[in-house]
Amino acid sequence: MIPLYYDLHIHSCLSPCGDDDMTPSNITGMAAVKNLDVIALTDHNSCRNCPAAIEAGKRLGITVLPGMELTTSEEIHVLFLFASLGRALSFDAYVYEHLLPVRNRPEIFGTQLIVDENDKVSGSLDKLLISATDIPFDETGKLADSFGGICFPAHLDKSSTSLISNLGAIPPNSTFSCAELKDMKNLHRLKREHPYLENCRILSSSDAHYLWDIAEPNLQIYARSKSPSDILEALGSGLLK
Repeated sequence: MIPLYYDLHIHSCLSPCGDDDMTPSNITGMAAVKNLDVIALTDHNSCRNCPAAIEAGKRLGITVLPGMELTTSEEIHVLFLFASLGRALSFDAYVYEHLLPVRNRPEIFGTQLIVDENDKVSGSLDKLLISATDIPFDETGKLADSFGGICFPAHLDKSSTSLISNLGAIPPNSTFSCAELKDMKNLHRLKREHPYLENCRILSSSDAHYLWDIAEPNLQIYARSKSPSDILEALGSGLLK
């Protein structure tokens, strides 16, 4: 097993709340400067900038996992990660059809830019990506399985858009075995309040919307290699530090 420094929750310029400087090349460049080994691009309800990020990452030796931060019908944020870009893009198409039909207004919400690995703008999306989908939280686990990925609740310790803040508790029928915190200082308190987390692998990532927010090399995943499939296997087996 090898240790890999990670940041598995990063937004690009495709997320309307993401800075326009958050292009795939800039993101992977900053990850390289910070000596990260693996990152995930997790835009709101879209994977459309993942192809460019993966290609940009290859130039710098950074493994980029294609991912998404899905907003459920309860407005809970759930992170999805994939080993296969093809599976991620299939999931993207599925989610876009389930996104509420609210049109983006760039002057209010921000631009939603699709770019290539050289940061050339190739398009944009019309639907507002920070809207909710009609997908309920209790369907996310089966949905991840059906598209060959994994999913887990994002930033459980946030006061909004988290599983705990929006539902008040972790549903007893939950199936996730991994969870993300914004601040690991909250871990022991949350485990006391929500015993379900005692059996979960806990991650902490940046939720970066600006380049300077991308994580420092503080937390590690232990995996067989830097390949996406081995990294997802490591997340599933709990080999974290």
